Amino acid sequence: MHRRAGLGAVAALGLVACAACTSGAGGPTEPTMDVTVVRTVTPSAPPKPPPPRTVTVIGSGDVLIHPPVWEQAAADARAKGKSGYDFGPIYASVAPTTRAADLAICEMETPLAPPNGPFQGYPTFSAPPQVLTALRGAGYDSCTTASNHTIDQGFDGLKRTLDELDAAGLKHTGSARTAAEAARPLIIRMPNGARVAQLAYSFGFNGLTRPAGQEWEANLTDVPTILAAAHRARAAGADIVVLSLHWGVEYNHGVTDEQVAQAHALLASPDIDVILGDHAHSVEPFEHINGKWVAYCMGDQISRHAEIRNDDREGAMPRFTFTEVAPHKWRITRAEAIPTWVDVAPKVRLIDLPAALASPSTPAALRAVYAAAHQRIAGYLAPRGAVKAGLIIR
Repeated sequence: MHRRAGLGAVAALGLVACAACTSGAGGPTEPTMDVTVVRTVTPSAPPKPPPPRTVTVIGSGDVLIHPPVWEQAAADARAKGKSGYDFGPIYASVAPTTRAADLAICEMETPLAPPNGPFQGYPTFSAPPQVLTALRGAGYDSCTTASNHTIDQGFDGLKRTLDELDAAGLKHTGSARTAAEAARPLIIRMPNGARVAQLAYSFGFNGLTRPAGQEWEANLTDVPTILAAAHRARAAGADIVVLSLHWGVEYNHGVTDEQVAQAHALLASPDIDVILGDHAHSVEPFEHINGKWVAYCMGDQISRHAEIRNDDREGAMPRFTFTEVAPHKWRITRAEAIPTWVDVAPKVRLIDLPAALASPSTPAALRAVYAAAHQRIAGYLAPRGAVKAGLIIR
């Protein structure tokens, strides 16, 4: 039985072998074989991660509306066949720069009057609110309102100023109409989702005092109070906290020991990212502290004091680029200063000095004035090591 099965198997193998050797016509053929086609698939590269989020913040010095400034705005309105006040031409030179920032912050030094006045200059200001239209048109998003002039016109003037900022579409911090408003941090959401908080405080109010029980109406500088407010802003979801301080000594290009001590104490906190300083009517140094920046004083942005001095006409707009280096952790990766100047004749005009010096249409005589101003401002910015630390002076 086993042998018969073995012979059958051999016969079957022979038939298979014969079939592989002959064609249907009886002739020889090439041996056939199964071919498996293997396709090599190159794995696709993983998608590139999106670039880190960035936010550019630009600050600027005091908006100080003296009578010659509002008289110029009235003349500019008349030149267009209009009545009232048009501050737009005064701000036209800096508008491209401020509009390009993600967040542009102004420092509203003075209370604002009703649209038809009466207006007042130094020492107790009450300025035309039409300046807000120009600020908004120039790209400003918010204004700080804590200064030594905040309560020049009492609570009524303070409230009117904030009402007019609201009507102009400008956010604000530094003073408040209610205790609840004072306690609520100002947090502005950027188009990319980043949230920037702003705080503002002043060293004092020119000898005026806030009513007892109503101290919340204007922010007075106190380091522990500021640190607590910054921490509340973080807890409320702020990614970046910008602190504005009205401080220092007028017409001083240096900085005081108090400014330095406060800057170090405040920037040691993880809750504060940058300090923008005002008040001195003169440009003061920038400094890199604890990996952060302080602009001790940005000078006046727009003013026209009774005595015309270079100090009052010079300014520096700091521009800081924040980059998200880890989820919701941001740091300044680029620090710049844009020098500005106020022409007082034949017209009051705020001048973006780098733009004016780069323009071939700037007359030679003005170019010399602007170049000298730019050189002075650069000299005021540098003494505390800012340029060595990476500050770019435009």
